[in-house]
Amino acid sequence: MPRKSTIFKRLFVLALALAANASAQQPSPAELRPFPPFRIAGNLYYVGSADLANYLVVTPAGNILINSDFPANLPLIKGSIEKLGFKFGDTKILLISHAHDDHDSGSAAVIRETGAKYMVMDADVPVVESGGKADFQYGATVRYAPAKVDRVLHDGDEVALGGTTLVAHLTPGHTKGCTTWTMKVSDTGNIYDVVIIGSPNINPGYKLVDNPAYPQIAQDYERTWSVLKSLPCDIFLGAHGSYFDLEEKYARMKPGAPNPFIDPDGYKAYVAHKERDFYAELAKQQAAAN
Repeated sequence: MPRKSTIFKRLFVLALALAANASAQQPSPAELRPFPPFRIAGNLYYVGSADLANYLVVTPAGNILINSDFPANLPLIKGSIEKLGFKFGDTKILLISHAHDDHDSGSAAVIRETGAKYMVMDADVPVVESGGKADFQYGATVRYAPAKVDRVLHDGDEVALGGTTLVAHLTPGHTKGCTTWTMKVSDTGNIYDVVIIGSPNINPGYKLVDNPAYPQIAQDYERTWSVLKSLPCDIFLGAHGSYFDLEEKYARMKPGAPNPFIDPDGYKAYVAHKERDFYAELAKQQAAAN
């Protein structure tokens, strides 16, 4: 029978592991800070926090919600949708940008409350259905409620509802199934191309060289730059407000003024900047491996 000191040590290690797991799933203040919901253009609305970006696509046949965030964000998302005059229960389809807990750990709750059909890019399906366990980087530490995927998406698949169509573009690296969404919106007599970037970021601890959990990670990031540069973009959005200067642009939204979210040059500059960051990090890791 183990001595008391051994038992206490085991309990202490277990407590640390549980604490680490819990901390990995706690939103930061910025991720929970409310942000005014607003119409971006046409039938596309912003319903997220100051940092975590959520989008509502409104159609006559019901609505599409992009990203569920943490469970703690759901009251904010729900409240934002209702402030705009829509019903959370009219969410028919749930999509995500990628399978990290800050974008998908609330999915099970959204599905339970709305009955929405969950549609996820193929390579991210194992992660969301395992509640984070299958994630190549965070699988040992991050856990959340798993959610069953109703439709497995593949690169180039279309998601259509009520006359609106979104296209799923595989932009991997950040996660294996990271997804950039595109759609067209009609606003003020014009048709605009919308790009919602999944994520081009290289998180701390990501191994771009000799990564046994994700051998093709560097090649996948390179694919992402090629895809993002090929997409026509008028309205530049992303999974985090910081990607596209949400707060600064929102402050410039005035009646009769140009829509600040129409920013094709900002999109190109952002993608180029992130591509440079990637190659600098890749060179650094390659040098360290030699």
